[in-house]
Amino acid sequence: MKHIVRVKDFTKFPGPRYIRLGKHSGEEFRNTILIPAIQENGSIIVDLDGTIGYGSSFLDEAFAGLVREGISDDIVMELISNLKSNDYPELLQEIEQYVKEELARNNIN
Repeated sequence: MKHIVRVKDFTKFPGPRYIRLGKHSGEEFRNTILIPAIQENGSIIVDLDGTIGYGSSFLDEAFAGLVREGISDDIVMELISNLKSNDYPELLQEIEQYVKEELARNNIN
């Protein structure tokens, strides 16, 4: 059974991109929740439901930021395929786009 990470357990109010810009940032979520869950469990499901919306900077930093932090392409793409959101289904494609753009930038460099 895959480990489920619920963003609402981190916060109901996802914040800015970086920790220095405010509480509940995408950077904080990535570093304190996502990366440890991936390292501990391998494959995880991220449930995006139960929050009061998401800014694009939070999503980009949390998910595409995994690529920038050196998490393998395969693990990041598996994570993206395991996103869940009934509240905001459009976020699934948005996050996938951010990750694919970051993967493309990394493969060029």
